[in-house]
Amino acid sequence: QLQLVESGGGLVQPGGSLRLSCTASGFTLDAYDIGWFRQAPGKGREGVICDSRREGESSYADSVKGRFIVSRDNAKNTVYLEMNSLNPEDTAVYYCAATRICPVVLANWELYEYEYWGQGTQVTVST
Repeated sequence: QLQLVESGGGLVQPGGSLRLSCTASGFTLDAYDIGWFRQAPGKGREGVICDSRREGESSYADSVKGRFIVSRDNAKNTVYLEMNSLNPEDTAVYYCAATRICPVVLANWELYEYEYWGQGTQVTVST
């Protein structure tokens, strides 16, 4: 079965950190660029990061620059999203998705094809 499975969400206090995992089964992640998205209650889906296999072509939303970091473990077929200095505005369901190429402009992510999507994982930042 070809799928992405996410894990690692939860409740965290403001200023805390979480690490999300996105693991592929049935295909290899190193053949794809990986997008991370989030959808807060009552809002549309937002592109947060696109991690490109090509050096220098990854993109980050301004709201997460310097706080969110993406890494890969190809041996585990997993991509990680490390989220630091979390604040309540980061509360959302987070999704990962596999695409052949990251958008040049992250805000235009809907113009690109994402072949696989994770099921989403809830991140809640609250006291």
